Amino acid sequence: MTIYAVGDLQGCFTELEQLLETVQFDPNHDHLWLAGDLVNRGPQSLEVLRFAYSLGDRVKVVLGNHDLHLLAVAYAGAKVKRQDTLDAILKAPDRDELLNWLRYQPLCHFDEAQGYVMTHAGIPPIWSVADTLAYAHEVEAVLRSHSCKAFFNAMYGNKPDIWSDELVGFERLRVITNYLTRMRFCTAEGQLEFESKEGLDQCPVGFAPWFSFPRKDQAKVIFGHWAALEGKIEAVNCYALDTGCVWGGSLTALNLSNAELSSVPSLQKSLY
Repeated sequence: MTIYAVGDLQGCFTELEQLLETVQFDPNHDHLWLAGDLVNRGPQSLEVLRFAYSLGDRVKVVLGNHDLHLLAVAYAGAKVKRQDTLDAILKAPDRDELLNWLRYQPLCHFDEAQGYVMTHAGIPPIWSVADTLAYAHEVEAVLRSHSCKAFFNAMYGNKPDIWSDELVGFERLRVITNYLTRMRFCTAEGQLEFESKEGLDQCPVGFAPWFSFPRKDQAKVIFGHWAALEGKIEAVNCYALDTGCVWGGSLTALNLSNAELSSVPSLQKSLY
């Protein structure tokens, strides 16, 4: 069995098929990890969801900000954005089954035997893997409860922008969600910066990429979310897998057994 982790799909299903063919993925024996943002902006979000769902226990998914946005639109009537491409999912005959499955996916996946932890945006320097799992579980419990609509109504926002053990309620859940699905630059104390979305050469004053700080443990971190990095970072045991497929870049897979990277070019250049 081989485990492959793949970065942000965002509806790029044809590229996923090509990538899995390139690495000779065998769905009967191999496993697939998806680092969040399965949907939105690309043309085949419904096909991505259906494929991931069909893999059953052979797939591990963590939720990204676009996945949470889809759920907020579906369950809480959140505003659809101009560039959203979610209609096919929302109108699909199997939408309820797919959305319920998505709502039960975690924000963090840790495989102790493999030594890898995966979240969509990363792990803040102030948290260990154990902290991350515990705080992610708090959000997951609400997502899977009858309070999910209230959470989605309160989810959007940039405040608070730093963690405190004293936080409670939706403010606590919002900052946990932002760390795990939206983080790029922060301070050593964990204060988040949300305006900068470009590469490392555009680092805002007083902040640094989250992976540049010493971490509390040695688990290897898989993350997506930050397409401007183009997968190129100098950080030990960190793997940036969002290589901007939906923006005309590429789609990338990491073989967990040997850390080998494989990519296929995007087919989306004509769309953007």
